[in-house]
Amino acid sequence: MPRVPGTRTGRNAELGLLALAMIIVALYAATVEANQYGKITASFWVPAAILGVLFLGLHLVVRFTAPYADPVLIPAVALINGLGVGFLRRIDIARAITKKLPEPGIFSGIGGRQLAWTLGALILAAILLVVVRDHKVVSRYAYTLGLVGIVLVMIPAVLPASLSEINGAKLWIKLGGFSIQPGEFAKLALVSFFAFYLVRKREVLSLASRRFLGIDFPRGRDLGPVVTVWLLSLLVLVFEKDLGTALLYFGLFVVTLYVATERASWLIIGLLMFFGGVYLAYVLGASVGGPFANFYDRASIWLDPFAPQFVNAEGYQLVQSLLGLGTGGLFGTGPGAGSPGLVPEVHSDFIFAGMGEEIGLFGLSALLVVYLLIVERGLRAAILVRDSFGKLVAGGMAFTLGLQVFVILGGITGLIPLTGQTTPFLSAGGSSLMANWLLVAMLLRISDAARSPAAGGPAGPAGPKQPPAQLHGAMTEVIKP
Repeated sequence: MPRVPGTRTGRNAELGLLALAMIIVALYAATVEANQYGKITASFWVPAAILGVLFLGLHLVVRFTAPYADPVLIPAVALINGLGVGFLRRIDIARAITKKLPEPGIFSGIGGRQLAWTLGALILAAILLVVVRDHKVVSRYAYTLGLVGIVLVMIPAVLPASLSEINGAKLWIKLGGFSIQPGEFAKLALVSFFAFYLVRKREVLSLASRRFLGIDFPRGRDLGPVVTVWLLSLLVLVFEKDLGTALLYFGLFVVTLYVATERASWLIIGLLMFFGGVYLAYVLGASVGGPFANFYDRASIWLDPFAPQFVNAEGYQLVQSLLGLGTGGLFGTGPGAGSPGLVPEVHSDFIFAGMGEEIGLFGLSALLVVYLLIVERGLRAAILVRDSFGKLVAGGMAFTLGLQVFVILGGITGLIPLTGQTTPFLSAGGSSLMANWLLVAMLLRISDAARSPAAGGPAGPAGPKQPPAQLHGAMTEVIKP
């Protein structure tokens, strides 16, 4: 959408926030080197500068293709992405020192690969913004996206463990030295399909059958879609051996359904069904074993990771995570001054624990506030955009990001059993990084539609031309394919 003269787009504010984010990333890198080497090298700023150039490129694409997009999203995500690259490079530096090797190159090691994946992710996000100029176009391909999403979810489950299993979870497709996690892309496709389906079926799913304890419950005949997604989630739990992915897909559908219908009963039904299914899987794992055994083992480790049979075996990872967080305390040991290498898989599943040891509770809390800010801006786009499909897509994607962070943090702190999920924008891994940057690009596209003066958004100097539509109670418009 072309820029309307005399209106505020927020792009200059975005540029300033990006510069601030990269300064923080550079300071983090300098502190890491000071603690690791006892000095700061002359090239400490190079990774932050490269990241700054990459994010500047995306900023320019947004400036011309989505001028009214939310100016906070890219800087907030760039800060987390940059800190992730910095921490992964910190692991590379520690390994080089341990093995008496020279300083790792900018594009070598885990940190270098993450830097390269960031370039690929930003290119994909830019392509989406250039190609998809109106988010409602996505609704034309909703059923295709739904089918693609289901296929991507189920592929790892049907592959042999040698091609799909890492650390007990079958979430991957491994070919030689290359691996991809298709479920990361499946969530984007499923969000679009769920949004389109619920816009079409909203009136039927809103009908109440009976009232119990002041809550209107739906008719039994309308439970079909929820039961179907519930069964799909249980299949993921059993055959892909991952609670986090199952919770992510089912939670996404139930919350989107709640937003579309305004019926709190759907949340109650969803929670009862999910926890009932998880308990059933645990009981069957204890009595029958077979495909349920893996979940039973994970749940047993979660209940008592310090048990003698677990503490130096299957529970070692969680134990080291808890000890690392405890060592960090309130303020942490300082970037580069901890021992995150003691935690297995600290570069992916347990990156929160590794960073938590060095930046402490206050640092982790600040990081979570940035995540919360991203989710809040996504929900704000959902509130402001005027079409029902856009509301559900933006709301669903924002909730997906928030739920994924909760699932990961819950696993490493012992709140819920461990999952195979990666921390968005922070953990090493190309699949997660590319999929989540595509999610951000879609939120940028929707927020551009919501904030543009043509849509009555708040970008103009006079503010909105009419009151913004609310997230609840404004779902009656049906999007035609």
